[in-house]
Amino acid sequence: MRRLLILFVALNLFLGTTIAADREHTLKIYNWADYIDEDVLTEFQEWYKEQTGEEVEIVYQLFDINEIMLAKIERGKEDFDVVCPSEYIIERMLRNDLLLPIDKDFGKTPNYIDSNISPYIIDRFNMIDGSGKNANDYAVGYMWGTTGLLYNTKYVTSDEASSWSILHNEKFRKKIFIKDAFRDVYGPILVSLKQKEIESGEITMDELMYDASDESIALVENFLKRAKPLVAGWEADFGKEMMTKEKAYINLTWSGDAVWAIEEAKDVGVTLDYYVPDEGSNVWFDGWVIPKYAKNIKAARYFINFMCRSDIALKNMDAIGYVSAVATPEVLEAKVDDSFEKSVDVSYFFGEGAEDVKIDAVQYPDKKVIERCAMMHDSGARTEQMLEMWARVKGEVVKPWVLIVIGVTLLAMLILGIRRKIKQYHHSRHRRRKRRK
Repeated sequence: MRRLLILFVALNLFLGTTIAADREHTLKIYNWADYIDEDVLTEFQEWYKEQTGEEVEIVYQLFDINEIMLAKIERGKEDFDVVCPSEYIIERMLRNDLLLPIDKDFGKTPNYIDSNISPYIIDRFNMIDGSGKNANDYAVGYMWGTTGLLYNTKYVTSDEASSWSILHNEKFRKKIFIKDAFRDVYGPILVSLKQKEIESGEITMDELMYDASDESIALVENFLKRAKPLVAGWEADFGKEMMTKEKAYINLTWSGDAVWAIEEAKDVGVTLDYYVPDEGSNVWFDGWVIPKYAKNIKAARYFINFMCRSDIALKNMDAIGYVSAVATPEVLEAKVDDSFEKSVDVSYFFGEGAEDVKIDAVQYPDKKVIERCAMMHDSGARTEQMLEMWARVKGEVVKPWVLIVIGVTLLAMLILGIRRKIKQYHHSRHRRRKRRK
């Protein structure tokens, strides 16, 4: 999901006037690196022509940070047709009127979106705070997963990996890597520190995911600073490889990276496992959206529909290790594997009949694991305080580009807010005039 930036164009790269001249037959996609089976792009071109009779060329570009992607779209200088943001960025884009609704009428072409996306994903997207807008009208789930601990079973017991307190265990000094993603780390640590409040019913997990107060930021900062002497590094993408080489024994990471590492480690005789600590954690979601500045809306929505086909979902999952939002019988059948020792309850995702199946529990967590996870939310104007905390923990100065992104984002939010209020003001005056007449 969140991988290193490798800017390239996967198929035909049209620059400058070439793109402008044939923009109606060009589909511009903006996605995370290593987050698709590239053969799928070629297949879409062929399928699109079969369905519509029209040619389409693909310009495929990559990003590694949600906020950079968002800043480009907010400035209105990029006319991407399809983008793949995370849930909290979808929230921000909805609030700022940056997305177009997705028309799901494909004529004679089947609507794979409504028939194939898991009800669980639809329910989670209903929880995205879009200021009155239903995210399911503007976004379609692509991949999802959890944040947890990848660990080496030779050096770490399952009991030790069952709690976030392992990050303070002197036994693993300089054998711990933590994902360099402040939001994904902040949530689980805050959950672990607020166990009493959660257990007493004072606050729910979902409510806690909105908490970016000074008090909570300070609690997380103190926890991470205590862990820092034991941390070998803050990694964006190399942690899973360090685990396969036994350079580290613990990696706070995403489930998709864990899947890749576990498989790679087997080939070199290293046994890794993954666990979501008992205190609870994040469950994250990425989805396809159509930005308001898109030029080829038709191809964009057909592409999103195509990505929801069972066979395409399976190809993407096999290529990248993450879990598709598609929950069809075909996907379940392909993923059931009797070689797994334990059965898990994935009925929350696949529905009735999937209460006791042998499937990769790292990709598809048991229902009990999901019940102790909550979805992340946008922290809005408090994002800067969280970034500053993260920089203090790592002993860094906040990078200039981060401040620029935050500044641009907040300015855009302010301008959009003012425009919205002006629009509401004129609308209310118009209504008052009508009533007076």
